[in-house]
Amino acid sequence: MSTNTFNIREIKPQDNREIAKTIRAILIEFGVPKVGTAYEDTALDSMFETYLKDKSIYYVVIHDNKIVGGAGIMQLQNSSENICELQKMYFLPIARGKGIGSKMMEICLSKAKEFGYEKCYLETLPYMDDARKLYRKVGFQSLDKPLGDTGHYSCNMWMIKDLK
Repeated sequence: MSTNTFNIREIKPQDNREIAKTIRAILIEFGVPKVGTAYEDTALDSMFETYLKDKSIYYVVIHDNKIVGGAGIMQLQNSSENICELQKMYFLPIARGKGIGSKMMEICLSKAKEFGYEKCYLETLPYMDDARKLYRKVGFQSLDKPLGDTGHYSCNMWMIKDLK
């Protein structure tokens, strides 16, 4: 299956229900705790509205008229520094291993630079090996402790990338 059968676009209001369902299904697939992770985020059910904030954007990946993943950036919560957070980057199995994660990362980091962010932060889990490989490949470095206050206390791996 080629990557040209997948389309990436900005989220629309009518995508809210489907992206929330998709992300929760992926989190369950990976055995992610339902508390202290994106699973319980209230924003998950209103993603379009959540990313209407300044210097924020969320993209969805479409395949056969269905949402199969997404990713976004937003100012890191409770941080006074000019740092965005790469948020809710998840893909269903059909979208994995096809370069879509790399493309999505390229789009999000490019937008972060366009918005003027100096750094990009993310949180992940130890068993998300493929995701961590991708993050390292594009220049993310591991941190010893979390930044900001995302509320994702179950995520115990933190990474940052300089965007300058």
